Amino acid sequence: IIAAAVPDAVETRKWKKPTNPAGVPVWEKDGILCTGETYKDKVKLTFANGAALEDPAGLFNSSLDGNQRRAIDIAEGDAVNAAALKALLRAAAAFNASKPARPSTAKKRAVSRSRP
Repeated sequence: IIAAAVPDAVETRKWKKPTNPAGVPVWEKDGILCTGETYKDKVKLTFANGAALEDPAGLFNSSLDGNQRRAIDIAEGDAVNAAALKALLRAAAAFNASKPARPSTAKKRAVSRSRP
């Protein structure tokens, strides 16, 4: 669904640690679109800037109290509204594209080291 919605999104793995050596799958395009986490009873898709996105289908059902992230918990057997999920993913990509580009971390480090 993610690849169909945002074909040029890149899937990476972040936040590797001993308790989760594979890390967390992250889909990015001009910033993080969403992350995917698996639990015993559900899969959670967390949208990094979900609070800024319109959700007319009401897919967001978790992490609703914060001012930035929103999540979708999908339990086994739950029907997924693929069209609405694709619309959210496209909205997340559009939101990321509308933000000014941030300098890379490497560039920031080089600038801070060159200052007296």
